[in-house]
Amino acid sequence: QVQLVESGGGLAQPGGSLRLSCAASGFTFSNSSTSWARQAPGKGLEWVSGVFSDGVNTYYTDSVKGRFTISRDNAKNTVYLQMNSLKPEDTAQYYCVRGYSQDSARERGQGTQVTVSS
Repeated sequence: QVQLVESGGGLAQPGGSLRLSCAASGFTFSNSSTSWARQAPGKGLEWVSGVFSDGVNTYYTDSVKGRFTISRDNAKNTVYLQMNSLKPEDTAQYYCVRGYSQDSARERGQGTQVTVSS
């Protein structure tokens, strides 16, 4: 059974940082690409970043480039999203997704809430 469990969300001030983690199980993590998507209140699901199984090839949506960094530790079956210089518009439920992008998305976790507010 595939499981993706996100953690690390919370309240941050504008300009602050948070690091999200996603613990994966139930599939061969080292062979699978993963991504992060988010959904703000009243909006659709937006893909934020993805990383290939090799941990080298990545992409970011334009609004987070230079502020967010995706990484993975295949030994720990975990993918991370380091979020710096947070803005109020980053407020959303963040989901860990098995798959590199929206086109290849499979299972996703329950999500973790990120709120950026002063």
